[in-house]
Amino acid sequence: MSTTEVLGILTVLCTVVLAVEAHTVLTYPGWRGDNLVTNETWPYGMQWTYPCGGHFTTTNRTKWPITGGAISLQPGWFQGHATAFFYMNLGFGTDGPDHGPPNMSFPMVPVFQIVGPSRNPYPGSFCLPQVPLPVNTTAKVGDNATIQVVEIALHGAALYSCVDITFADPHDPEIREVNETNCFNSTDISFNNVFSMAAGSQTSSAQRTLEIASALPLLALGLWALL
Repeated sequence: MSTTEVLGILTVLCTVVLAVEAHTVLTYPGWRGDNLVTNETWPYGMQWTYPCGGHFTTTNRTKWPITGGAISLQPGWFQGHATAFFYMNLGFGTDGPDHGPPNMSFPMVPVFQIVGPSRNPYPGSFCLPQVPLPVNTTAKVGDNATIQVVEIALHGAALYSCVDITFADPHDPEIREVNETNCFNSTDISFNNVFSMAAGSQTSSAQRTLEIASALPLLALGLWALL
């Protein structure tokens, strides 16, 4: 591969990194709080902060059905959502840091990818109307937990948002009603499954990309030496 080709790839990679500033807003069942904040305390933005985007555990919890329920969000609040991966995890109890869960290691759904209309901000929403409890877990009415939504942006960085919940009977009148106003899928957002496949005997595109990436530091040193 020529130096010109490698420089072209490097330019594209840099452009992608600069263009992606993805953020998520949880609209159902709730949100710990607005973390679309960038200031002196959070120069890179709150939402990059594990485990819940810079917000502490709330005492104003949201009731959520013990049988599982809806999770709705707006993924395109800032630019960078042409594609993104999403994880939805659950953490149980209040025995961990900041009186939250000890960990967020219980996946509720398999990882999935969204495809938005563009890299520019857009107002669309998507909703999973029946997200179950993680496999092989149990809870009872009155137990506290935290739902964590993780978005993996195009450049690989993770953004975090959470809602603190209390499990309730599905017929509890304090559970917010799920309807077409708070749980819907915009027509300009689609979904992709995420899966893996074995590499063949020939060099795959992923291997080729890795070889190029490995050469970039050496290329940078060479260019520096020419200055």
